Amino acid sequence: MSTQKTIIVTLTKSLIGTVKSHRQCVQGLGLRHRHHSVEVLDTPENRGMINKVRYLLKVGG
Repeated sequence: MSTQKTIIVTLTKSLIGTVKSHRQCVQGLGLRHRHHSVEVLDTPENRGMINKVRYLLKVGG
């Protein structure tokens, strides 16, 4: 059992026309296509990637 907090992240917008580094952040979070949701650990690294591409995502607790 993990006691670490997690965040549910959903990709809401298309990656077409976005900057390459933003596409890499989305890939690093494990998101593949629109409306795909993943649960990621609440770490500073993941928070940084989420903040960088927050205009493409919907974030839930």
